[in-house]
Amino acid sequence: MTNAVIECILSRTAAKYYDPAANLSDDQIRELVRIGTTAPTSFHLQNWRFIAVRTREAKARLLPIAWNQPAITDAAVTFIVVGQLADSRVVPERLAPVVEAGIMPEKMVPEWEIPARGLYQDYPQRQRDEAVRTATFGAAAMIYVARSWGLGSTPMIGFDDNAVHREFGLTEDEVPVMLLAVGAERAGNWPQKPRRPVADVLQLV
Repeated sequence: MTNAVIECILSRTAAKYYDPAANLSDDQIRELVRIGTTAPTSFHLQNWRFIAVRTREAKARLLPIAWNQPAITDAAVTFIVVGQLADSRVVPERLAPVVEAGIMPEKMVPEWEIPARGLYQDYPQRQRDEAVRTATFGAAAMIYVARSWGLGSTPMIGFDDNAVHREFGLTEDEVPVMLLAVGAERAGNWPQKPRRPVADVLQLV
């Protein structure tokens, strides 16, 4: 059983080597994020933000606080994938376009807002967990979009989160979850590494 989506997933790998002469246009970057943000979010919060580090000056600011990883300068763009603490107060605003599109009746909005408030309002750890979950869903979607375009990507957790927070102006309710480099690959990258057997990681009940 195979199709183009499965082949895209199975051929993805964390790229180490990028062509530093290759660029992505701002429109390509916008489209990558637009498609990536169709990933799921709790209560349609869409509590994420993406900082596209693509200029030489911005890469120079990020490089020393990201362990001097070569992908920062060689890849066309490195996204700072930001999760925002889950805040139930924004639910009506985020659902307004859904109502306007005729997908959800307006009377259902409180049915989402009230449980979201109960889940997150008094639970800081849950708020942060959701920020990380949401940002990770978005980054994963972008990884596979990039692969479908013939581009490489590298998710990275090697960075000084406090320095990234300060240098790139994140707000108090934002968490820098990961860096995601995207760009044209050059020779030398490995194929996808073998994974643990399904029997070791799956329990059928």
